[in-house]
Amino acid sequence: MFLLILGIVIFLGVHTLTTLRETRTGLIEKYGASGYKAAYSIASLVSLVLIIYGFGTYRAGGYIPVWNPPFAMAYVAVPLTWIAFIALAASHAPTGKIKSTLKHPMLVGVKSWALAHLLANGDLGSMILFGSFLAWAVYDRIKVKKRGDMGPAPAPFGKGDWIAIGVGTVVWLAFFAFHNALIGVRALS
Repeated sequence: MFLLILGIVIFLGVHTLTTLRETRTGLIEKYGASGYKAAYSIASLVSLVLIIYGFGTYRAGGYIPVWNPPFAMAYVAVPLTWIAFIALAASHAPTGKIKSTLKHPMLVGVKSWALAHLLANGDLGSMILFGSFLAWAVYDRIKVKKRGDMGPAPAPFGKGDWIAIGVGTVVWLAFFAFHNALIGVRALS
């Protein structure tokens, strides 16, 4: 559990740094944009490895049950994860109705993904992992709103939306199909 928590703290700490604009600017001035981006990327990668390995170790040692979610929650999680993948794809797609409506689709995707997993999993490790990501995404959205970054201007439904829906759905279906191979747990178990 220690490695899981350490990975979460590093990952979310590094990503929270982007909301601390003065600190971030100071680091970029001190180490240069390339140095800052390299350190950010390395810390993110190391923390992801720690999260994945830590969660795997936690799972191998046996789940620590906290609550027993109703089986139906797994079916609530399915559309929430689909929405998450479309939102994540929209964050990288050209501007469209989805991106402009969600304002910050990456944060919406993280919140939807984390909420889906919190509803479907009642063990301590899942609650720590997904609860942390949900709390961070809510915090980050509040910080974004406070600094006045309200995302792209309103846009009509168009090419970017079709890309987000298409790519998000294909990746979601692939991830759903290979969830057991990638994560070690069947998506609907």
